Amino acid sequence: MKRLLYNDLLKWKLSKNRKPLILNGARQVGKTYLLKNFGKNEYGNVAYISCDSNDKVAAIFNGDFDVQRIILELSAYSKIDIKPETTLIVLDEIQECNRALNSLKYFCEDAPQYHIAVAGSLLGLSLHSGASFPVGKVETLNLYPFSFDEFLLATGNEILYNVLNSENKKSIEGLHDTCVDLLRKYYFVGGMPAAVKAFVEEGPNEVRKIQKQILSDYQHDFSKHAPSSEVPRINKVWESIPGQLAKENKKFAYSQLKKGGRASEFEMAIEWLVDAGLVYKVNRVTTLQKPLKFYEESSVFKLFMLDIGLMHAMTDSSIIDIISGDSCFKEFKGAYTELFIFSQMMPYGMPIYYHSSNDSKVEIDFVVQTPHRVVPVEVKAEENVKSKSLRTYVVDQHPDLHLKGLRFSMKPYIDQDWMENYPLYMVNAIRRM
Repeated sequence: MKRLLYNDLLKWKLSKNRKPLILNGARQVGKTYLLKNFGKNEYGNVAYISCDSNDKVAAIFNGDFDVQRIILELSAYSKIDIKPETTLIVLDEIQECNRALNSLKYFCEDAPQYHIAVAGSLLGLSLHSGASFPVGKVETLNLYPFSFDEFLLATGNEILYNVLNSENKKSIEGLHDTCVDLLRKYYFVGGMPAAVKAFVEEGPNEVRKIQKQILSDYQHDFSKHAPSSEVPRINKVWESIPGQLAKENKKFAYSQLKKGGRASEFEMAIEWLVDAGLVYKVNRVTTLQKPLKFYEESSVFKLFMLDIGLMHAMTDSSIIDIISGDSCFKEFKGAYTELFIFSQMMPYGMPIYYHSSNDSKVEIDFVVQTPHRVVPVEVKAEENVKSKSLRTYVVDQHPDLHLKGLRFSMKPYIDQDWMENYPLYMVNAIRRM
């Protein structure tokens, strides 16, 4: 199944200033498959080595950092004659071997002719536990669940993908019903590769089983990798996210975890989930000016899961209701739709925040900072887009900022002086910003 990050891997391979590559991402988003497939297609050989609970691999890196010795021993272990330029070395679960991570510095400095890419599922946790990082000596790419664009490609809708990525808005409007039908399917399936594969090959009934297993695996990871004292708190935070997003005010509230809950009690649990790549924290900004970081309030935030399909599985939403009707867009005050838009924006690497006034009368769902400007983003789950927040902020309260808003809804494309509206299935419009 095609991943759009493949093009970035090609750029890395062909770069004259190539450094060792770290491919980050949560568990089960397809890092290993992508690197193996890339190596198979673009190189003569792939030397794949997993560092997970592997004493033999650990022994290779426990010696000195002589790269030629390491190459020789990796060749012997993998039974692949590792050669410069034509062999891709893949070290999987790199966070399990700190010295393997450190060795990337020496690959960069002493043997740049070797192509080495590593994958880390829980690398953020490893670094926060004291592991060192070869700063300035590696390149980093992040892999997320399948985007809606990638879902279209995986389900055989390449022509529709090309149309949606064109500027031909009249053609797109004529395909509205088809796009909405596929969007419903994406809301149900989400972007976890195993779920997408099951949907393509076996149909929707198998998808929910896959999603439930992934959720179970994640909770097993909590017990396996987190400090035992934090596991109950991590579970509470994780299980509370759908309910937190279903509120009218989606700001994360510790009081929903337990009566009298406080930040000091749960902040480590939240950071653990963030470091594991399972949860994303969207902080509030007090004003919409560059750089947004200056106006950030890290104590006021929303939490989003990594995948919309997993959130549907967590809440046991009906398969029929999601795929056959519009309830998936309206359910829980648009919580799923807000998660959908957020998850589609994440791969573009822009800082993402949200804004709300102190009296909560004005709330902007997302605020993104592009290289050129700040863009307030409003998310509407249906065709009824009556809301004063975006217009109030852009037109009435802050005309001096010369902002132009972006709205995603079920309405067709329209360009107004203060805002552009795109249908939800054209969320890739954010890339052109």
